[in-house]
Amino acid sequence: MTAQTVLIAAPVVVPLLSAGIALLLSPTPSAQRALGFGVLVALVADAGWLIQRVDTMGTQVVHAGGYHPPLGITLVADRLSALALLTAVIVCLTVFTYATGQGIADRRIENVPSVFYPTYLVLLAGIALVFLTGDLFTMYVGFEVMLMSSYVLITLGPTAERVRAAMTYMVTSLTASILLLTTIGLVYAVTGTVNLAQLAGAIPDLDSGMRQLLGLLLLLALGIKAGMVPLHWWLPDSYPTAPAPVTAVFAALLTKVGVYAIIRTQSLLFPRDEPWTLLLVLAGLTMIVGVLGALTQDNLNRVLSFALVSHIGFMLFGLAISSVAGLAGATIYLVHHITVQASLFLVAGLLERHHGTVSLARLGGVAAGAPVLTILFLLPALSLGGIPPFAGFVAKLSLLQAAAARATPLVLAVAGVALLVSLLTLAALTRVYLKAFWGEPEHVVPDLEPDDLVEVGTGRRARPMHVAAGTAVCVGLAVAAAAGPLSAFAQRAAEDLSDRTAYRTAVLDLRGDR
Repeated sequence: MTAQTVLIAAPVVVPLLSAGIALLLSPTPSAQRALGFGVLVALVADAGWLIQRVDTMGTQVVHAGGYHPPLGITLVADRLSALALLTAVIVCLTVFTYATGQGIADRRIENVPSVFYPTYLVLLAGIALVFLTGDLFTMYVGFEVMLMSSYVLITLGPTAERVRAAMTYMVTSLTASILLLTTIGLVYAVTGTVNLAQLAGAIPDLDSGMRQLLGLLLLLALGIKAGMVPLHWWLPDSYPTAPAPVTAVFAALLTKVGVYAIIRTQSLLFPRDEPWTLLLVLAGLTMIVGVLGALTQDNLNRVLSFALVSHIGFMLFGLAISSVAGLAGATIYLVHHITVQASLFLVAGLLERHHGTVSLARLGGVAAGAPVLTILFLLPALSLGGIPPFAGFVAKLSLLQAAAARATPLVLAVAGVALLVSLLTLAALTRVYLKAFWGEPEHVVPDLEPDDLVEVGTGRRARPMHVAAGTAVCVGLAVAAAAGPLSAFAQRAAEDLSDRTAYRTAVLDLRGDR
């Protein structure tokens, strides 16, 4: 076993093994906490090594157990998957810090030890598996690993509201999973393989009707997981009810894993030389429906959830343009959106702790009592709205430049929608900012945590939460500061996605199979 094999497999294997150890350490929460921190820090270093290696040496491939396609499980790391993995692990580390500060990670329900630590590590393993897998069935397994752990996390502290939201989430997720598994079975039936590299060579030989059917079925199944309109109905009702760190990691990563899977499968298996009309329409609808929902909500978490839906449309827009520039813009937007959503939901959790509510009608005067919190909300809000020089502006500019290069009527129309939605997003977040931070203040109960899972914290206990939220905001600022290198890297990642032959060669030529 080579060092390369270990380091590529580590983001999947290490969290799973550590989750088992964390269960054994249940009587000692401090040991669980140390284990979780150690694993996450090590995986940040591992993802950093991986991104440097794929950028200098090209796509890295590991065949589990030495079994080559179509028999074995293949892990493939290229620029897009390595960048997504690094971003995800950094966000998971900051959210983990926040959760330990809030106390959700250590809380016991009656005499049952907290399952947060092992479940959180399993969630990370599922995310990493989707990013690194080289075949459709293992991608499905990654989604299921991720979703099984998310079912546990979303119902921590099983109030009636959380159980109701979890049922919506579970039924929708299972429906998407059944559809995805059925589609994978159909793919195998007509091609004899589920390996992505082999499918990239087999699918073009199918008749056009079958290709279109498979592409649409994959888009439908993964679109539910990504929160694409009109398949988004579950998201605004599910995410806001969970504890703040759970909501933050869900909003930051779960839908983006779905977007990543759409980008990976559509660009590799169903490449298009012209803009994709259907996805352009769906991207525009996703932008509009999401932002209109955000404008009409009174609950801050629901505002952010609808904004999350809206900005999924921007990433889909980049894919729908069907160009290297569009894929590069979608890649930048993916990184930006993971960091900014985590930041906003963590700050919302702090706001709820400070005021005991996230209802805009009951909030007010936060700026006077919590100026740092005010800044921590303002910076990612400006980024999400696309104000320069933040990362959101860089990502939107990249997409608009890609649209201008295509310049078809529909692409330009959706680009116009993107500009309008950016303004409406800014309006929605400005409304939140003015009402919550500068509106008429109500009685404030410092450090009140309304979540029945978590006891009222002390100032010392709350410090890790502020540090974690501040770190998430700083990561977003670092994305903006590194706009030049990030854009160049995203361009190379987009070229990788467009070069299907290079991907097939990297995966299959290890045994001389083209």
